[in-house]
Amino acid sequence: MTPTTTSTPPRTYPSLRAAWIPLAALCLAFFVEMVDNTLLTIALPTIGRDLDSGTTSLQWVTGAYSLTFGGLLLTAGSMADRLGRRRVLLVGLVAFGVVSACVVLVSSAGELIGLRAVLGLTAAAMAPITNSLVFRLFDDQALRMRAMTIMIVVGLSGFILGPLLGGTALAHVSWEWLLLVNAPIALIAFVGVRLGVPADHPDDLTSDALDLPGAVLSIATIGLACYSLTSGVEHGWLSVVTLASVLGAVAAGIAFVRHERRAAAPMLDLGLFANGTVRGAAIAQTGTSIAMASVMFGLILHFQYAYGWSPVRAGLANLPLIATMILATPVSEWLAKRFGHRIACLVGAALLAGSLAGMAWSVDHGYTPIAISMVVMTIGLRTVMTICAVALVEAMPANRTSIGTALNDTAQEVGTSIGTAVVGTLIAVLVTTQLPAGTWSNELVQSFFHGERVTYSILAVVVGLVAALGASTLTSSRSTDEHAADTPPAR
Repeated sequence: MTPTTTSTPPRTYPSLRAAWIPLAALCLAFFVEMVDNTLLTIALPTIGRDLDSGTTSLQWVTGAYSLTFGGLLLTAGSMADRLGRRRVLLVGLVAFGVVSACVVLVSSAGELIGLRAVLGLTAAAMAPITNSLVFRLFDDQALRMRAMTIMIVVGLSGFILGPLLGGTALAHVSWEWLLLVNAPIALIAFVGVRLGVPADHPDDLTSDALDLPGAVLSIATIGLACYSLTSGVEHGWLSVVTLASVLGAVAAGIAFVRHERRAAAPMLDLGLFANGTVRGAAIAQTGTSIAMASVMFGLILHFQYAYGWSPVRAGLANLPLIATMILATPVSEWLAKRFGHRIACLVGAALLAGSLAGMAWSVDHGYTPIAISMVVMTIGLRTVMTICAVALVEAMPANRTSIGTALNDTAQEVGTSIGTAVVGTLIAVLVTTQLPAGTWSNELVQSFFHGERVTYSILAVVVGLVAALGASTLTSSRSTDEHAADTPPAR
């Protein structure tokens, strides 16, 4: 380790304690990105009443963020590997804070959706880089894996805590403050990153040119695919707009694959997917995020509309998710250590499918069975997400950590977009396209329960198959981030 001054952060740190400033700053940046995925979900009924929004508009309030976030993650990771990870992250933090503050100018659902889309763009410049920088704070492999564990738990906790934090805040302030608070948080993270994270060494970066056509095609593919779901409800599944969206998504996807195969410096080297670990981890991560996003979006509407609960009470109803996310660490670690990555993730996939099937039965049987299903789902999420994230990063080339974590995050955000879109679309089709204010009639509540049963039953099959397909291609490695400290560092 080279000598350092107080103004220059060390290249690497000897322990987690020594790296507490940059580690805390990176965790804070990652937390605020992830919490913003779900923070507004608790406020959707309030936003719907204030801005006179229907189901599809509310779907896009959350979906627009996930859409641009997921669509631009690969581009952001690619830029970071070329321009410098810390530099791109600092710019992203500034933009994230400024855009969040612009919520005071919003006066319609369309404006809010546009702001959320831009906010997702700025967050995309942060997510894969925070994970990559944490990985590079340490030379020791065990410390790297333990730091990655902290980041994963913080990120998932932020995703789950969003409704609880939002519901608590809504009891005292207007929903706009849920975005305004991002500005000071981004500022604190900026200072911590600037003080504690070293600038990138030229040897750690690549000089390949940015793949701008690849970025455009990937965004078009994801965007058109998700829009086609909403368009089917608004304009009809055989309408010109919907069919054009579907065909456009397919065409853009094919063009993306063809371009990436021929490009001299592709944004995403498709050859990486020949590695079963990379391919399987990305597929399984997509399945887990579909499950998480669909349940969280659906239950927020369930608790506040069908049950008539306040935002605070609806947020507190998510406590089983939060508690299990923390307490399930020994379970997921034991599964990986005892059976290996493949079997452990297959068990996680089975838990996800079973929990969604249980949710389909539970929706009209009270809160207790719903809470039990939430616990089972979270154990599955914790197992699959953690193992796949670590396995994917370990399988990437050393100079591609940003694009590796971007691929992991992209898979999760694509799943989030799909989960939110599917639930919003099915509820609109099966129940109502306009969520009425005030107390729901008994007939509407029963119709909503029916829509949930159908939705979760479909998702149980889809998520189970996707997650199992991804898990089946993983290796039998028994390494885990938590107990990596018990093994000697790689040489």
